[in-house]
Amino acid sequence: MQIGIVGLGRMGAGMARRLAERGMSVLCYDEADPARAALDGVRNIECVENLAALCARLVGERVVILMLPAGGAVEDTIRELIALMSSGDTIVDGGNSYYRDSMRRALALSQQGLRYIDAGISGGIHGREHGYCVMLGGTSKSIEIFEPVAKLLAPHAENGWLHCGPSGAGHYAKMIHNGIEYGMMQALAEGFALLAARKELDIDPARLAETWRHGSVVRSWLVDLCAGILKDNDTLTGIAPVVADSGEGRWTAVESIELGVPAPVITMALMSRFSSQGRSDYARRLLAMMRAGFGGHAVKQE
Repeated sequence: MQIGIVGLGRMGAGMARRLAERGMSVLCYDEADPARAALDGVRNIECVENLAALCARLVGERVVILMLPAGGAVEDTIRELIALMSSGDTIVDGGNSYYRDSMRRALALSQQGLRYIDAGISGGIHGREHGYCVMLGGTSKSIEIFEPVAKLLAPHAENGWLHCGPSGAGHYAKMIHNGIEYGMMQALAEGFALLAARKELDIDPARLAETWRHGSVVRSWLVDLCAGILKDNDTLTGIAPVVADSGEGRWTAVESIELGVPAPVITMALMSRFSSQGRSDYARRLLAMMRAGFGGHAVKQE
């Protein structure tokens, strides 16, 4: 089986390598020359110079995976692919697109005879070695076509991938997955901050994290990561206290409001990331001035 992959960032390149290592023929495209060059000479992988060449080289019912940033890049690429693909071909959006965009795209493409799968994919930079968790949305026939690819991407052919439901379900599942991830990461970060702050107890956070990896209720891949990070740099020297956020966390918080389903942990984790980016600075300055105004308290100058 052949597969096309558009977008050779950390995830896209890793997926291409994993599929190629398992015997699949992979045709790749990325607009950046260095991204294509990084895969030169890799067995079962061929990089092409544009989308037209990619579609021309794929035979039979074509399947093309998009590993692109959500938004304009996905829209523009799908628009270009529509003119290059034929009825029965499949476009798989493996990025973190908004699920309602995926529902809209699936309907629009179906009217032109094209199949569309929204694929929420988790695994990060370690997915190539350990496998990716794949959450799929789309028609049963579309998933049947993509199933051999999903089985190779997943940690095991029988687990780690799921047809979650109709179009939009895959990206919805990934959105909630990432919202949960926000909350779990925030809880671990706060817990280790408390451990590091009680200095008179002389607890070694790195050794404790390593201990928690074995038999603890909170053992997880995130604890594994914490153990490695703290072993190398237990004071986190040189790391700026700024945490980026992505669309999925915001979309999850909005979904909570729209559904009236409380999600305070996820929402507060998102707010904490906003605060780390300096977005609380104005409010904090005003708080300091109000406190000075009613109580005469000193205001620290920058």
